Parts: sequence; structure tokens; C-alpha cells
Amino acid sequence: MNKKFWCLLTVLLVLVNLLFVNVKAVIADETVAWHKVALPTKATPQDLAFTGSDFQHGWLVGSENTILETNNGGNDWEARHLDLGDGNYRFTSVSFSENEGWIAGKPALLLHTVDGGQSWSRIGLSSKLPGDPMLVKALGPNSAEMATDIGAIYRTQDAGQNWTAMVTQAVGTVRHLNRNEDGRYIAISAKGNFYSTWQPGDAAWTQHNRNSSRRVQNMGYGPDGRTWMLNRGGQLQFSKPDTLDEWEKPQFPRDAEGYGLLDLAYQDRDNIWIAAGSSKLLHSEDRGETWHKEKYLEDVGANFYKILFLGSDRGFILGQSGTLLTYTNP
Repeated sequence: MNKKFWCLLTVLLVLVNLLFVNVKAVIADETVAWHKVALPTKATPQDLAFTGSDFQHGWLVGSENTILETNNGGNDWEARHLDLGDGNYRFTSVSFSENEGWIAGKPALLLHTVDGGQSWSRIGLSSKLPGDPMLVKALGPNSAEMATDIGAIYRTQDAGQNWTAMVTQAVGTVRHLNRNEDGRYIAISAKGNFYSTWQPGDAAWTQHNRNSSRRVQNMGYGPDGRTWMLNRGGQLQFSKPDTLDEWEKPQFPRDAEGYGLLDLAYQDRDNIWIAAGSSKLLHSEDRGETWHKEKYLEDVGANFYKILFLGSDRGFILGQSGTLLTYTNP
């Protein structure tokens, strides 16, 4: 009897030890992906970009005149102050091509640098500009594309001295404006009632009605030829490849728990991430077929607004009140 008891106890202890080791491994796996980075501000970051291709020297911009600089890949950030008078600006976009960079902001503001940000010059914008700059994309030496918050798109090839209109008319006030690397845009109307698309060569935007009663929150293009759509109420949809009006069956990721889905980004063709309210981050490893929640981030205490991947092994999440997360490949 005693021999059987001790054998059974030994087996139980081994099982408990294995379970404990497995739990520790799971926790370790969870905690190595995303890490919170301290910022010297409580302003909400809006965008970030790096000079060159080594992703060491970069700039982060945000609300309340926030401009931050890093020299170690985004692990540490220092505030930079530019003489912009008494204005209170919300910097919405930053982009670099090597050491030439641009910052766009509201009210109407556009900054330019050719030395990696050691000095910035203010680009004069016409008082007749339709809307305020919302997005800027560095395209090469002296070249950039700028889009406003009502969908006007302009391009310069002489460092901002002259701008050429790319569309004949604006699309109206937009909630989100996303640009693909190939130059295509998606704009979501302010109330989420419809979305519009534009591609190089088109004279005007093409309007599309939403495909459900749920208002559109955000949209973008994926590297697999699909377009993604986040709708109010935690709904996710992907289009069929290379289409804009044919959609797959809607998904309602269970782990979203009713929180708003705010942004989506591809890490690679298989791994997709969704940022949501209340520190919710969802991850799919099978091209969006199934989703699980990164539970270890729930104590961050912020809405996650934007996800950026600069490659499969380098990513960032921007959130409210000075929240920044960085991703390192486990």
C-alpha cells in the first residue's frame, strides 16, 4: 500500500512540475513579443519613422507639439523642441527617405529636413489648400506626396516649392486615410458611412458604399492582395484578393470582447495584428482565420490606435496618453 502511494505521489509531483514548467514557458513566450517603452510625454503619439535602413535613428510625432527623437532603435526617446511660435499643433504624419524627411500637422503645417532632422524648415502652404495636411510620404530626393484631411492629394518634386494636384476634387472630411506602398489610398468618411479609393492615374476618387449596417472604422491594403475592413461593434472583414467590393464572411473575434477594433497591420503574409480599445491586442498566425488575445498587455491601460511594422522583426504600437510598445521577434 505504501509503495503504491509513494509511486502515485511521485507521478503527481512530476506532472505538477511539468505543468509549472509549461506555464512558465507560455508566460515567457507571451512577454517577449511586445514591450512598453517610456516616453517623456503624456501626449498621444500619431506616427513614427526612421532615417536610413538600419532603424536606429528615428522620429516620433504626436499631439501637443510632440516631436521625439531616438538613436537606439526606439528603446529611448528624447523630446525635441522646434520654434513654431505660439501654435498648438497636432503632428499627424512623419516620413523619411534616407536623411530627407517630412512632418505634417494640424492646423496646416508641413516641415522638411534634408539632414536627418538636425534642422527643420517650414514649408509655406497656400491659404486655399483644401483641408489640413493629414499624411505625408517621402518619395525620394526633393520629392514627397501630401494628402489632406478631406482627401486632396498633392505631389512635389522640388522640395515643396511647388505642388501638383493628383485629384480633381477632394472626397470630403475623412476619419482615416491610409496609403499603400504602391501609391493607392483608402479614405473612410468621417461618419463611417462609406469609403473611397484612389490609385495613381485616376482623375478622381471612387466612392464605395459600406456592405453592412455597421459603420466603417478603418481600412487598409494587405500584402496578400486583400483589403481589410474594421467596422463598429468588433467586426472584421477581408475582401477577396484583388477586389474592393467582394467581401468574405464577416468575423467577430471573440477575444475582442466588444471593444472597438481600431487598426490592423501585417507582420508578414501569415501573421496579422489588430489593435483595439482598452489595451486589447489580437494576433492571428493563419492569415486571419483564427485570433487570440495578448493577455499580458491588458494592464497597459490605454487604447491602442496604430500598429506599424518596419519588417517582420520590428514593430511598434502607438496608443493614448504617451503609450508606445515595441516588438522584438522572439
